[in-house]
Amino acid sequence: MTEPFFWGLLAFLLGLIVGSFLNVVVYRVPRGLSVVRPRSRCPWCGGEIAAFDNVPVLGYLLLRGRCRRCGGPIGWRYPAVEAGMGFLFLLIYLRFGERPPAIAAALFSALVVALGLIDFDHLLLPDSITLPGIAVGWLLSVPSAFREPIALIGPEPSGLGLLCGAGGLFLFAEAWLWLRNEEGLGLGDAKMFGLVGAFLGWRGCVTTMAVACVAGTLVAVLLLLRGRAHRRTRLPFGVFLAFGGLVALFVGPAFLGRFVQLP
Repeated sequence: MTEPFFWGLLAFLLGLIVGSFLNVVVYRVPRGLSVVRPRSRCPWCGGEIAAFDNVPVLGYLLLRGRCRRCGGPIGWRYPAVEAGMGFLFLLIYLRFGERPPAIAAALFSALVVALGLIDFDHLLLPDSITLPGIAVGWLLSVPSAFREPIALIGPEPSGLGLLCGAGGLFLFAEAWLWLRNEEGLGLGDAKMFGLVGAFLGWRGCVTTMAVACVAGTLVAVLLLLRGRAHRRTRLPFGVFLAFGGLVALFVGPAFLGRFVQLP
């Protein structure tokens, strides 16, 4: 087994485990429940899920998507999130290699995926994730005793990204409320955008917002054409911020550099 293959496999397996934990976070955090206790239970019969049935993806396949006790269906999104995080962590390894910044990239990915899924389900971006995420994003950028920095950017770009992200989106939301007398974006979106800025800097914020706006517009138009939404339908913008943040993580300012010149 060659070394790159070993590290790639390890990254994929770690992503599966993180994805399994994110499923717990996405279900429990909006409900104010602990993500540690009790153990995972079947939502149909309330029975505890055995450890061997809780193995990411494999457990779902062996159970054929049914609870071992009562036969209740297990949502397909659980293994999808696990597999998706596995491939995402593999991509992070391919993009950043075995260097410390891969840790920040993996943490950032887990945070925005969790926030995107929670916003999709509940139109909610919990402070219990966004605020610690902002703090961790900036703290990782502070110089440390490590030979190579863990963060993707330095403390100044991180702080500027935090201010531009959270502050800019907050001012936009307030201006929209004042002009239209309706809520366009919530404070949760501003805090999530601040998290993006803390990890990726202001350039990452530019890329994230550009991708999020394009993706959000396309989805909104599609929903309108299919009659599944109207002009006042609220869309979970955190989903599009998560997608834009992941794009910015992998392509960086070079993505927008083809269209505009960033200093």
